Amino acid sequence: MMKLHPVAALLALSLFLFFLLFPKVIADLSSDRQALLNFASAVPHLRKFKWNTNSSICAWHGVSCSLDGSRVVALRLPGIGLYGSIPDNSIGRLDALTTLSLHSNRLSGNLPSDITSLPSLRFIFLQQNQFSGEIPSPLSLQLNFIDLSFNSFSGKIPTTIQNLTYLTGLNLQNNLFAGSIPNVNLPRLTQLNMSNNQLNGSIPPSLAKFPNSSFQGNSLLCGQPLTQCPSFAPSPSPFPSIPPSPSPLSLTPPSRSPSSRPSSPAIPEKQKGKKSLSTGVIIGIVAGGVGGILGIAVLIFLCCMKRYYTKSGVQQRKDFNGGGSPKQPEDFSSGVQAAEKNKLVFFEGCSFNFDLEDLLRASAEVLGKGCYGTTYKAILEEGTNVVVKRLKEVVVGKREFDQQMEIIGTVAQHRNVVALRVYYFSKDEKLLIYDHIPAGSLSTRMHSNRDLGRTLDWESRLRIAHGAASGIAHIHAVAGGKLIHGNIKSSNVLLTNDNSGCISDVGLTPLMGFPTIPSRSAGYRAPEVIETKKCTQKSDIYSFGVLLLELLTGKAPVQPPGHDEVADLPRWVQSVVREEWTAEVFDTELIKFQNIEDEMVQMLQIAMACVANVPESRPDMNQVVQIIEDIQQFDSGNRPSSEDNKSRSPTSPIP
Repeated sequence: MMKLHPVAALLALSLFLFFLLFPKVIADLSSDRQALLNFASAVPHLRKFKWNTNSSICAWHGVSCSLDGSRVVALRLPGIGLYGSIPDNSIGRLDALTTLSLHSNRLSGNLPSDITSLPSLRFIFLQQNQFSGEIPSPLSLQLNFIDLSFNSFSGKIPTTIQNLTYLTGLNLQNNLFAGSIPNVNLPRLTQLNMSNNQLNGSIPPSLAKFPNSSFQGNSLLCGQPLTQCPSFAPSPSPFPSIPPSPSPLSLTPPSRSPSSRPSSPAIPEKQKGKKSLSTGVIIGIVAGGVGGILGIAVLIFLCCMKRYYTKSGVQQRKDFNGGGSPKQPEDFSSGVQAAEKNKLVFFEGCSFNFDLEDLLRASAEVLGKGCYGTTYKAILEEGTNVVVKRLKEVVVGKREFDQQMEIIGTVAQHRNVVALRVYYFSKDEKLLIYDHIPAGSLSTRMHSNRDLGRTLDWESRLRIAHGAASGIAHIHAVAGGKLIHGNIKSSNVLLTNDNSGCISDVGLTPLMGFPTIPSRSAGYRAPEVIETKKCTQKSDIYSFGVLLLELLTGKAPVQPPGHDEVADLPRWVQSVVREEWTAEVFDTELIKFQNIEDEMVQMLQIAMACVANVPESRPDMNQVVQIIEDIQQFDSGNRPSSEDNKSRSPTSPIP
């Protein structure tokens, strides 16, 4: 018997497997093709989109295939005007599908069970449609994120959700779900919203960790984090208990002897000497009055002396300066008193080595002026660059100022918070010295450099949002969870070399009271802050939500210079989304990037939750950070390579 050479045998085996499996690959791709054609022919759409039947389905609009081109793994057709119901045996035949995104259309009817049970399905985005009926019970065990919000789904939430151990997000808000919430315990679940339904009963303890905004709008729902469920134990009687009568049969009251009458109370000794006591009281009052008058006279004398010496001191300073008001230099060195020089306070770990004389000799460049003061870039003699903020209208004394600086120094020990290195306090001048971050602010990068082509891609915007959110979450966690920022805006988000957001101007609000809000900052203020003049952590979250909208839309929340009217960015976004034209919200600079619409919509949902009018409905920053991290993971796992993005025409529409 002839033996084959090992190489020849391997080649023969490879050819055998190729001819064995190639027809199956062709058949699978052909089956996917037919399923998509069935879907397109059965579901009308207002906006025309054409699938060229003469080309590969992997080149069809909204269709993504596996790396080897053998199967359809994603179908993304959001906001193209699809309406009507999805037939069975259409999308449900795409058994390699991992991502389905049909949100912001007008699809109606029941959701076919052959879609939710697709074995590879991980992400399903069907929000903002008109689906009705119950959620099918068969659910893919690989599901990672489900968004069915803003539909008309009804019935009970299926208990099979408990089996979805990979689930990280579940959005079911604004539907018609009824009944109780299943007792689910999903360790990876970080985003949950069941608000505005018809759910009843108690919230399972495993879901009590989510904010009350996840369950609001269900009038018959109770338990943590909502109100306590009523107890059915018998309540105590509101009336006091009456002890039993010692003689219930005796109707005649007992007779009293004269000796049983209560005797008259004895007159106290003090009452007997009433006249002499009154004289003593009078003498005491007179003595006290005389003492009080003498005390007031002493206080008046001391105040007059203090005023005299104060005036003398002011006159001496005027004489020292040549008479009149002292002249204020234009740089940050004005107001520094000669007797208080070299009193810079350095924080632990600071590598700077200069004194106040060095700082005053440095050349200064104005970086910007804000409601808290003017910011300069100072170049020291040895070439070190620092940022100096010259505060204005500080309302606290030195002790309170030092205490707040200690807190700020602790907060700044975080990679997403600009580090405060040194500070200086005198009667006439307060200076803060920070690290210099050369990349500048988010505001400058987004709104001042578009003509130069220095726009931010989607990955950079995600990184900036995550960095800024992490910094704010850290600020909210220190000082016993009571610290606020109070002035979050894009000009206070500085960019590191890797485009990570870094929060500046931390902890300055308590030093200033409540400064006048300039028009360029008012667009970030929460409604309750404008009304009450009081900042909270929830108002910080509102400001961060406006910042997210700025990243997503490319629009500043204020009008350009020369316009006094403030643009209400959250209201504009809400009006566009309400008209079901969600795609019109996003920055046109993001159109050139493929397969990011789901991530942008998720980020938009976070932003809209942050800018809720009711402060209690806004999420905590730790929750926001976690959701953004989930989006980053999903984004990196489903994004084509940068070469794919570069090859796409900038004028192509968002899929």
